[in-house]
Amino acid sequence: MSSSLSLILFFFIFRSFSISDAIVSPADTFQYVNQGNFGEFDSEYAPNYRPLPPFTSPFQLCFYNTTAGAYTLGLRMGTRRDESIMRWVWEANRGNPVGEDATFSLGSDGNLVLADGDGRIAWQTNTANKGVVGFAILSNGNIVLRDSKGSFVWQSFDSPTDTLLFGQSLKIGGPTKLVSRASTTNNVNGVYSFVLEPKRLGLYYKNMLYWASTFTELNNPNVTLVNATLEIQETEYEENYFNSLQCRLSNSGGQAYLDFNLLRYNSTLSYLRLGIDGNLRLYSYRRNVRFSSWSLLFTFFDRTVIPNRRDINEDECQLPDRCGKFGLCEDNQCVGCPSPTGVFAWSKDCNVKSPPCKAGGFRYYQLKGVDHFTVKYSPGTGPVKQKDCESKCSKDCKCMGYFYHTDRSRCWIANELKTLTRVGNSTHLAYVKTPIQ
Repeated sequence: MSSSLSLILFFFIFRSFSISDAIVSPADTFQYVNQGNFGEFDSEYAPNYRPLPPFTSPFQLCFYNTTAGAYTLGLRMGTRRDESIMRWVWEANRGNPVGEDATFSLGSDGNLVLADGDGRIAWQTNTANKGVVGFAILSNGNIVLRDSKGSFVWQSFDSPTDTLLFGQSLKIGGPTKLVSRASTTNNVNGVYSFVLEPKRLGLYYKNMLYWASTFTELNNPNVTLVNATLEIQETEYEENYFNSLQCRLSNSGGQAYLDFNLLRYNSTLSYLRLGIDGNLRLYSYRRNVRFSSWSLLFTFFDRTVIPNRRDINEDECQLPDRCGKFGLCEDNQCVGCPSPTGVFAWSKDCNVKSPPCKAGGFRYYQLKGVDHFTVKYSPGTGPVKQKDCESKCSKDCKCMGYFYHTDRSRCWIANELKTLTRVGNSTHLAYVKTPIQ
């Protein structure tokens, strides 16, 4: 009995050492250096780029830069044959660029590493000695490190930037959000995020909510969201499909959906992007269609709003940056520039004057029938008296104005004003701080 137990114990010890000591064969290790000629074909953001050998059509890894000398390791979607702009759908090191002579390597220990020319590690998978035996880019754009059983030790689908590919998920306990890019030239995190929360999907400008899903299934206190996966749903009509963000719910086995328009071909090469402007857009790609491989299938904040389906889309006035730093929006258009002396024609120069912090150094001017972009999807505080709402803003140096609904005695404090929306309801009031001259 004792010898049998010893044999079993030896087997498990040997097996665990075999797994932990698994190495990548020399034929499967690599090191690519960021040097040489740039690619010639058009890519999103008009960068300089150097394509790397890892390629699974239509996906290819590249070093690219939109600011001279600051390179990102990114996954590009599209092929030269299509002669369409190729797009960036995943990035390893946003906000932490590398320079010329940087290296991207997979060592025998199974760690995938992006390092600068001086050896500084900019990004890695932290998978050394965890059983990795190989690297691959799958046909859906998922970059994976596999063990000897074919299981994923690491996958890029678990670390999205601003894009969800077909089959990729946001999930509670995993990657819960997409974060926008700051600008076409500045590849750092922007101000917008698309977040999966237990009771909703939310779009945020910084920490301010400007849209939230309204799934009736989540009214049950025992039901929460588990994940949200980009998928294609079949319809009753032959050759028609819906792109959707399919949300799995806990404790019910049910599903909830955000449907993203009809698709007349079953293309799993689709992606959902949180744009620089805070809008959500769905694109689909067709192989071997020259000059027009890409289709923009769906825009969440759009000029064509489906009546009574605010879960599907919103009008553009709900976008915080629709009218720049300050402006009134109505019917998707920037229609006015508010000031203490009246509302003037809107222009890109429209802005609010920063008030001093000291008491007595500012006053408020009123706008009727106006809401902040946070009002529609945030409850505010209340019931509260208007004078108390004003007092709260006055005591806060960061507060640029407050919004008050007299019919419900609700209060919203705004540290940034951005786009204000005309709502045609005189009980909705805005009070904007302005310096006393």
